[in-house]
Amino acid sequence: MVPSRFVPTLLGSALFGLALASPAIAADCKQSHAIYGDRDGGYELRFEPVGSASAATSNHFKVAVLKAGVLLDGIVMPAGEPERATGLIMHNCPEGDATGEELRACTVWQGVVYALNKAGAISEIPAETEPAAEQLLLPDFGPSLRASSAWGKGKAEADSWDSFTLKGCAA
Repeated sequence: MVPSRFVPTLLGSALFGLALASPAIAADCKQSHAIYGDRDGGYELRFEPVGSASAATSNHFKVAVLKAGVLLDGIVMPAGEPERATGLIMHNCPEGDATGEELRACTVWQGVVYALNKAGAISEIPAETEPAAEQLLLPDFGPSLRASSAWGKGKAEADSWDSFTLKGCAA
């Protein structure tokens, strides 16, 4: 048990350490190895290398629903007019050829992926070889997740925030 007179000091030290760690992680970590978490610690985004210079996608990641052990697949690719970094998060999509209806049924979220820096300036998500963004914003991810096939008993049951903060870098 920590005496109460030490709690503010310990809390302040921990917060100070986190404030210093994040910019260092972002500067040393490539987007393809970045690990993000939501505010409540229920969700984690882990980026991974795309694996091909000729791929139509610019980033790949997994979304882990930590308590449920559910894993969702995510990609980012240029799309739209004007062209933006558009993300797709999917749950149990069929392998190989799939119909548009099958893809719609397994899509958990689709939208623009925004990167935010320490000052709150918004930009596109960095390419996989660039330094990792300090924070990612997936607008309406939480409500989309709740309305998807990934929601329910034995799946995601805790709401997610739309904002994810860099918390680590995979080796």
